[in-house]
Amino acid sequence: MDELSMSISLIICTYNRDRYLPEALESIRLQTAEPGSFQLVIVDNKSTDNTHKIAQTFIRNNPHLNVKYVLETNKGLSFARNRGAAEADAPVLCYIDDDALLSPAFVSEMTLFFNNHPAAAGAGGKVIPKYEDGIEPAWMNKYLNGFVGRVDHGTKITRFTKKMKYPAGCNMTYKKDIILKAGGFNNNLTFRSDDKYIFYKIKELSDEIYYLPDAYVHHYIDSYRLAFDNFRKLFLKTGNEEKIRVRTTKGMIGVAVKALEFLFKFGASVLIWLLFMLKGQSIKGKYVFLSQWFTLKGFFKNNVFVR
Repeated sequence: MDELSMSISLIICTYNRDRYLPEALESIRLQTAEPGSFQLVIVDNKSTDNTHKIAQTFIRNNPHLNVKYVLETNKGLSFARNRGAAEADAPVLCYIDDDALLSPAFVSEMTLFFNNHPAAAGAGGKVIPKYEDGIEPAWMNKYLNGFVGRVDHGTKITRFTKKMKYPAGCNMTYKKDIILKAGGFNNNLTFRSDDKYIFYKIKELSDEIYYLPDAYVHHYIDSYRLAFDNFRKLFLKTGNEEKIRVRTTKGMIGVAVKALEFLFKFGASVLIWLLFMLKGQSIKGKYVFLSQWFTLKGFFKNNVFVR
C-alpha cells in the first residue's frame, strides 16, 4: 500500500473502553471511502480489559482493511498519541476517540478537503454528543459545551478563530509532518490541555487549520461522565493541566496571566449564574459557576490526576 493511495491514517488511542470500542471500530468498517484509501492505527495504552482481544478480532474479521495494532506501555494519552503518529504510514493523521462514531463519509470528507486544500495544516469536524440515556442533563448549556466535547460552528468550512477555540480531541486532524515539526504532543499533559497545546504549537507554524462540518462524529457521553464527582475531577484536572501547559510554553509570566484570566472567568460565572436565575434556570448557572470554581481550584493545586 503506497502513500499516494493511502492519504489518511485514523488513530484510536484507547484505554479500558471495551464497552465502546467495538462500535467505534464498526463505524470505521462502514466508511464509504475505499478501504485502500486509509489506514487504522489502534494504540492500546496498556489496557487491562478486553481491548487486545477486540482489536485482534476486528483485524481478523476485516482483512480488507489496513489495520495496525500497537501497545504503548507508557501511560498517558499524549504518549499514545505520539506513538500513533510514529506508527502511522499516511501523511494526514485523524485522531478519534474509542467512544466516537464516525459519520459514514468521514474519511471521504477529510480526504476531499486535504486534496482541495494542499496548504492546510489541520482540521477539526463537528462533534455531536450521544447521551447514554438519550437525555441531555438539565444543567447543560453552551458554556459547558467543552465538558461534553460538543463542537458545532455551523454548516460552512471555515478557518478556526480564537472564538472557535480548537479542534476537539475526538475529531482532530493534522498533517504528520507538521505534528513532528511542532515537537509532537506534550507528554506532561494527559487531558484536554494537550489538544490545546498541539493546536497552538501548530499555529506557530501555520494558521491553516479548518472547521469541517461534514466530517462529524457522534461522541458517547455515559452516565459516569455526567456524575457530579466526575464533573468536579475533570474541571480540577483542566485547571491543573492549563497551568502545566502555560508554564511549559510561556513560563511563569504566562502562568500569572492565566491566573488572572481564570479569576476573571470565575467572576463572570457569578454573573452568568444570576442571569440564569432570572430566567428560572438556576441549575444551569450553578454548574457554570462550579465549572469555573473547580478549574480555578485545580489551577492552584498540584498533581490532580483523573485517569
